[in-house]
Amino acid sequence: MRATNLLQLLLLPLLIAGCGNNRATYKVPPVEPALVETPQNDRGMYVDLIRKMQAQGAYFASLAHIDAFRQRFGDTPELRILQADALREIGDSNAAAQLYRTLTKGPQAAQAWHGLGLISAAANDHPSAQTALQNAVQADPLNVTYLGDLGFALLRAGAFDLARAPLAKAAELAPGNARAVSNLALWALLNGQPEMADAMIQRANLPQATRQEILRLASTLRAPVASHIQTNTAPATLAAQQTPAAPALRPQPPRSMLDRFDTASSPTKETVQ
Repeated sequence: MRATNLLQLLLLPLLIAGCGNNRATYKVPPVEPALVETPQNDRGMYVDLIRKMQAQGAYFASLAHIDAFRQRFGDTPELRILQADALREIGDSNAAAQLYRTLTKGPQAAQAWHGLGLISAAANDHPSAQTALQNAVQADPLNVTYLGDLGFALLRAGAFDLARAPLAKAAELAPGNARAVSNLALWALLNGQPEMADAMIQRANLPQATRQEILRLASTLRAPVASHIQTNTAPATLAAQQTPAAPALRPQPPRSMLDRFDTASSPTKETVQ
């Protein structure tokens, strides 16, 4: 059977599932990949198909195809990382973490550490999330997603000064990436630089929904930090009122990236709504 025919057969259930509003009374039996006469060189196409399923959010279907692939071609680290990703996405964090940990020493180390970092971040385990995501970045320093997730994890932990470097790296590596620019704009807002955040948002032409989400996140992430500061500085309130406060020094971002968003040189300036 030709490779193109195999791909059409495997994609058929996904195409039918997309017609959710048409409640047909007939059913098309699923294709069992293990029973299809496929040459050995089609295993790469099969892995690509599983990736496409996951990109479309069909994680349960991808798990079924992972089992079928394993029966026909055997197990591989590449297959296990896909399985771990699917398990994490469907909420089976324990099983996903176990798989990820078996892959932190091989070719999938960066992906495995990234998955562990996302699991820890979802559980609000900030130290573990930072450690895992730092390992992911160390294993794959040019991955914009890993850099952005590390920076965001540091923002969530209130480590704004540490977050600036990975977020600026991500924005420089992918200046057209809306997520990377949004994270950096969020960093600017949290560091008391709304004009710089405005300039980033305007230059990137981010949609209104994204702008509102940046403002919401800034408000959400700023609150715990403010509460922590008030709690730890309450006994010194009277002394602070009697002594003039020194100007606060804000950590400055790497100039090579953020100078592009200097509002002094920007021809126009709009306020984020």
